[in-house]
Order: sequence, then structure tokens, then C-alpha cells
Amino acid sequence: MEKVLIQPEICDGCGDCEGACEKLHGTSRIMVREVEGAYYPIICQHCEDAPCMKICPVDAIDEGSIDSEKCIGCSLCMLICPFGAISIHERKAHKCSQCPDLDTPACVKACSKRAISIVDTEKMKLEKQAEHIKKLSGIGKKSKKKGLVSVLTHGSRAKDALK
Repeated sequence: MEKVLIQPEICDGCGDCEGACEKLHGTSRIMVREVEGAYYPIICQHCEDAPCMKICPVDAIDEGSIDSEKCIGCSLCMLICPFGAISIHERKAHKCSQCPDLDTPACVKACSKRAISIVDTEKMKLEKQAEHIKKLSGIGKKSKKKGLVSVLTHGSRAKDALK
């Protein structure tokens, strides 16, 4: 599954992502907020058990987008979103759909700092597991010279652990 990954430590607050999204959709579905000199792009996280979908009284929200024909602009989805990623514009709710018609979402293409990117979550998980296994198994470690003292110390530590 591909998701949009936000790296706020890289974002410079230029607003190019907002502009590209607004140009494509008529209103920006990504918001960059400044807090104490740092910038935070806010975007829909496409929750697995999305509260916005549950609260919508007209079932206008599906897994990826909001049906503007069904939306009545009640703002309940905006109020319940834990990320503040839904906005109301011209009495209709809007949230990121990850630009399903494009190869790469507009905000990702527009971000010159690469603070916004697409990641394959399954691939990322497998890479992290491989890193962890590598650490656990000692693969890639330089072997230390094992002399008599090292063998004796290791043996006594093992005995202590068993007690």
C-alpha cells in the first residue's frame, strides 16, 4: 500500500504543495502550518478505521475521497478528523485523495525539498525488519579477536545469566 509520507523537519513552508493541489483540485487539500518557526504539512492519513467515514450522515466519504455530490457540508468530518486534514470550501468537505488519476500526487511533484514523498508501506516494513534481523544476528559486525580472556569472560557471563 502506498502512502504519502510527510517529513516536517525538511519542510521550509514554501507552499508549493498547496499551490499545486489548489491548481489541480480548485482548493488545496494539503495545509502547511507554522508552529514556532517549524512547518508542518497536514494531509489526510487515510485511516484504516476512519472516523470521518463513520460520522458522515450521508455516506459521502469512502476510503479515498469525498463525493461532492453527496456532501451536505455539515462539517462533522472536519470536526472529528484527528489530524485536522479535512477542510470545508464552498459548503463542501475536501480531503486529500492522493491524486489517484496521476502517477505521482501533485504535492509530491511540487515539493522541491522532498519533504513530501510516496512510500510503499509494505516495502518499508520489510526493510525495517531486515535491519532489525541484521542487528540481532550480528551480520555486518567486525569480528573481534577472541583470545583466552574473551572466551573465559564470555563463559562466565553465560553461567551468571543461567543462574
